Amino acid sequence: MNNPHLRRDAALGIAFALISAIGFSGKAIFVKLAYLSEVDAVTLLALRMAFSVPVFIGVALWAAWRHETPLTKREHLLVIALGIIGYYLSSLFDFLGLQYISAGLERLILFLYPTMTVVLLALLYRQAIVRKVQIAIALSYGGIALVFVHDAGLQGENTMLGASLVFLSTLTYSLYLVGAGHAIARIGTTRFTSYAMIIASLACVLQFLFTHPTHIALELPARVYWLALAMAAFSTVLPVFMLSWAIRHIGTGNASLVSSLGPASTIFMAWLFLGEHVTLLQIIGSILVLAGVLVVSLHSRKGSV
Repeated sequence: MNNPHLRRDAALGIAFALISAIGFSGKAIFVKLAYLSEVDAVTLLALRMAFSVPVFIGVALWAAWRHETPLTKREHLLVIALGIIGYYLSSLFDFLGLQYISAGLERLILFLYPTMTVVLLALLYRQAIVRKVQIAIALSYGGIALVFVHDAGLQGENTMLGASLVFLSTLTYSLYLVGAGHAIARIGTTRFTSYAMIIASLACVLQFLFTHPTHIALELPARVYWLALAMAAFSTVLPVFMLSWAIRHIGTGNASLVSSLGPASTIFMAWLFLGEHVTLLQIIGSILVLAGVLVVSLHSRKGSV
């Protein structure tokens, strides 16, 4: 890579992907810190999306102005469905699960989405999963089992409930990825993402309005608003666009590899800001998860399951 422009693009892409990974990883830290003020998951999620949605509305208007081709009725329905599945339900299950498990375990379970996507694609298209990928998937879930045993010993019976909720979050996000490919190719990444995030934001706010008295959102401690605002800026809006820019500079595969640093950054930040202990069992489990997911991701780049 002797071309200075290519080197600059690669450096920018890696930096964008790294910032995106750290931003997404920080979400669990913000959520756990906010829970110290006894705010519930639905309220916190509604605040996060309410603070985020003005940016996505602005981006959506800009993207619609740039694209002359309007969305068809089928595409509108697809965006609505995928926005609800991939961003609303996935976020809701994640926030609910974080009430019961550590930030480190949450990030590792979420990081399983490439393995789930491979399994879903194999089921949908009736394709066999090669032995190498089967072993990698088994390694990943074995690593999760080790970290789960570690957390269960510290946090008790609710660990199963929390892990199950975050697993549902990963599953719904994987379903979203399976269905989003065609929509993104037709609509465009920026336009599709902004539309889907607007739909998810509306769903989160409506859920809060239907299940909570409105005044509750106005009576929270100031630190909850600041944490929700920081989560919206640094763990929602910024990483979404940073990841798009990273993909533009270094491609999807390379951006995904850099993003694999996410679980490690979550574990470090959880230790630094939340006082979560890091044990040898947790490290071994994390290495197994990362190794398995990386093998699956690299194999998927070759175009086979």
